[in-house]
Amino acid sequence: MDLAELRGVRVPRTLDEAWLQPGESWLAGGSWLYSTPQPHLGGLVDLTGLGWSAVEPIPAPTPEPHSDEPGPDEPGLRIGATCTVAALLAATAPWVADPRRASVAALARRCADAFLMSFKVQEVATVGGNVCLGLPAGAMTSLAVALDARATLLTADGGARVVPVADLVTGPGRTDRRPDELLRGLEVDAGALAATYAVRTLSLTPVGRSAAVVIGRLDAPSGACTVSVTAATDRPVVLRFGALPGVDELAAAVAGIAEERWYDDPHGAPDWRAHLAGVLAREVLDELHAGTREAAA
Repeated sequence: MDLAELRGVRVPRTLDEAWLQPGESWLAGGSWLYSTPQPHLGGLVDLTGLGWSAVEPIPAPTPEPHSDEPGPDEPGLRIGATCTVAALLAATAPWVADPRRASVAALARRCADAFLMSFKVQEVATVGGNVCLGLPAGAMTSLAVALDARATLLTADGGARVVPVADLVTGPGRTDRRPDELLRGLEVDAGALAATYAVRTLSLTPVGRSAAVVIGRLDAPSGACTVSVTAATDRPVVLRFGALPGVDELAAAVAGIAEERWYDDPHGAPDWRAHLAGVLAREVLDELHAGTREAAA
């Protein structure tokens, strides 16, 4: 769609040049921005001109001197806000052959496919843009929440704020990002990249938006388990357990999600979504339990 009211697009080369003037909005991929009229906007600031890396390792921290605690031998991951979905998939695709990271590579692909987008849109849509939209069915939000990713938000005065993505998205189309804050990127710890994941998604129609996305995660070696629910709820919900829960424990945790959290739109009624989330959570749990049995065999 043409944005006929625009008077110009700025392409900053430094962060100092990237801050908004009245009537401007940041542009990353533009797959949503250009999909609907924006009559209130007079200009765009194209963040791709900053040259942020799409995906880069976070160096493992150096152990404290004289510490008996071993330092991690694997780096974490930083995903730039302007990283496209296609670039993220390209960066994680080689992990399929790595037993330590094959599960997270499959998770990234499943979440990207939850967009139900064409390959052309995947080449444009950005991870940061999808998270900042705050859509209940934001597929990159589902991925980031499952990874316990943290969002780094910058301000023009040089300040920075770090917020878990699970807390950043606060409701349909709403986030905790302040108007003067710019999302720099997402950080993921090494432990999340080595965890085992199970994913279930379902839509009311074969090509509709996701009505529910449930992702189970089993950490090694701690054995801690998390189950995240997105798309079915108006904001991400994360259920945490010290170990793989039993069926009744998980069912009680899902049933304990506040009634007002279940989302209501043409893609599904709240009571149906609540029931669906319980069914998918049980399937996720069964898959994680089966994986632990196979590993022990």
